[in-house]
Amino acid sequence: MGVNFALFSEHATRVELCLFEELGDHSESLRLELPERTDHVWHGYFPDLRPGQLYAYRVYGPFDPQRGQRFNPNKLLIDPYAKAVPRTGSWHSSLLGYQEHSADGDLGFDTADSAAYAPLGAVIDPAYSWGQDRPLRTPWNRTVIYEAHVTGLTKLHKEVPPELRGTFSGVASEPIIRHLHSLGVTALELMPIHQKFDEHHLAKKGLTNYWGYNTLSFFAPDLRFAAHPGRLAAVREFKTMVKTLHAAGIEVILDVVYNHTAEADHFGPTISYRGIDNRSYYRLSEREPRYHLDFTGCGNTLNMQHPRVLQLIMDSLRYWIEEMHVDGFRFDLASALARELHEVDKLGAFFDIIHQDPVISQVKLIAEPWDVGEGGYQVGNFPVLWSEWNGRYRDSIRTLWQGGLQHPGEVAWRLAGSSDLYQTDGRSPASSINFITCHDGFTLNDLVSYEHKHNESNREENRDGTDDNRSWNCGVEGPSEEPAIQALRLRQKKNLLSTLLLSVGVPMLSGGDELSLSKLGNNNTYCQDNELNWYQWELTSEEQEFLDFARELVSLRHQEPVLQRRRFLSATVNPRTGLRDLYWFSPTGVEILGEEWNNFSSLAFSMALLGGEAVDRTEHGERISGGSLFAIFNPRAEGLHFLLPQILWDRHWSVVFDTSAIPSFQPESRSFLREGQLVAGRSVILLRAAHE
Repeated sequence: MGVNFALFSEHATRVELCLFEELGDHSESLRLELPERTDHVWHGYFPDLRPGQLYAYRVYGPFDPQRGQRFNPNKLLIDPYAKAVPRTGSWHSSLLGYQEHSADGDLGFDTADSAAYAPLGAVIDPAYSWGQDRPLRTPWNRTVIYEAHVTGLTKLHKEVPPELRGTFSGVASEPIIRHLHSLGVTALELMPIHQKFDEHHLAKKGLTNYWGYNTLSFFAPDLRFAAHPGRLAAVREFKTMVKTLHAAGIEVILDVVYNHTAEADHFGPTISYRGIDNRSYYRLSEREPRYHLDFTGCGNTLNMQHPRVLQLIMDSLRYWIEEMHVDGFRFDLASALARELHEVDKLGAFFDIIHQDPVISQVKLIAEPWDVGEGGYQVGNFPVLWSEWNGRYRDSIRTLWQGGLQHPGEVAWRLAGSSDLYQTDGRSPASSINFITCHDGFTLNDLVSYEHKHNESNREENRDGTDDNRSWNCGVEGPSEEPAIQALRLRQKKNLLSTLLLSVGVPMLSGGDELSLSKLGNNNTYCQDNELNWYQWELTSEEQEFLDFARELVSLRHQEPVLQRRRFLSATVNPRTGLRDLYWFSPTGVEILGEEWNNFSSLAFSMALLGGEAVDRTEHGERISGGSLFAIFNPRAEGLHFLLPQILWDRHWSVVFDTSAIPSFQPESRSFLREGQLVAGRSVILLRAAHE
């Protein structure tokens, strides 16, 4: 069979392949020089090697940090293309390419050998029986995304076999799939599953990067998610998870971190890219190439200007699509990928290559449209083919239910699909990934229970995490036994979730929110591999009520065509009926038009989506028709009387749900009369009229 090894390094002078027999070996059993060099790729074929072989590299070249060169053959380096990483490495001073306590800082060459502590790759056998597995290609307008962490989702579920909890196999277990089905999820967006390496400051504190946004290898699934022993177990179990989820009708989207690596800044470890070719792989300061440009807040930024780095990322994406069968990607800090020189460029090489790629361009592509650099906030500015985490949606809806929104017209744009952000360049409502909470920030439960972050357990003196939470604690900071506070918080959660599911665009649920997960006010639990992040499956009666509400809410969305828009609401008049597909009304039933939003003094309003007037078609060109919905939003503290607008009198309107009632979805619908009714403070009521 044999194995061909290849490693790109433009500035190296020599490359050695290092072979290991056992994971615990402190040094290699054999060094083999790669004999060939073609277009800066060092390579060699070794006919006697087989799958399972442990390996890494030593790369020779100049150590000249002032000029951006950091070669050090004393440091064992993992292959950027390694498909499995069965030894993930552990922190030790020998991983540093410089003398740690030298007066010259990072300029002194270190001679300590890192082989005992460095990560090791393994040659894989790619053979796998996929059977009839095919991409699901769920249309965007019928997609409901569920963001989750492999461990958090499965760790505490008592029906998941103990040995499978916290693993890919646990995600594929019957109890988890049953829960996702009951919630109406069509796509599972997994937080990073690429092999990661923990930051030094976390290792020193005895903590770990639980979230995984510190990638070491862009091809290897994280070993911590493997349920069974074996050098290649994580690869097989990931494939089986995807195959099982597909059979259940659930797509798999990966949260990928191509903007930086785990090697951090110039004081970070030399475990791969830095020692292979620092100048090629990373963005360096032109004036002082000793230092990395950091648009990510993580110490380094991958050099998207280099064709081999672009190739690495494209090869990785194709691998996960073609060999691992995933259905899409969410790109962490995607603005960093689009920086050509300094500014974000939506016509950059990264986008050009993806758009012309016949494989990558066909899957779901989601951008986190910001980074930490100047001009990095790019919501609404990504090109066609891309959907975006709509940060403006999150902020507007949070502020609405916080009770502090000064411009209600902003909410109208967000509820209607954010056409102001996406329509002018030919995009669709699917461009907006609507979300209120995600892994980063407060959970939904904490959003209505805390006004300030409480991140002391991260051991950073509560300095980490955002202070811009746009939350309201309902009168008490943190847990409360007061029944009135608990009832108000339950209602606020329902208000926020119902607003999300009634909005045009693609809804994303943050895993655990439906279970009322609390992180005790910690809005940055990236380093907490414990109950703060693990979903709690033992529910109180109130928590069960909220879970039931969430299930019915998502089911409603799947049933109502008017909520599954492929095109933006047109607001044009149907000449046959004289009506439009979208209306906004004040509590008195008076229509709110255009500039009137700027003078609208009340936070309370209603939205009418008229199914019979909707100009929308399926992907097969068939006209979409359905019932009409009338949603009433009252974020004010006091109850308000809402009248039914006169243009809606010719329909029979029934109450679908009322967030002020328990249960909110009533088993028997009641009529909403022309003269209207009192709508409780801080509540949402949804009315439905049958198909016209």
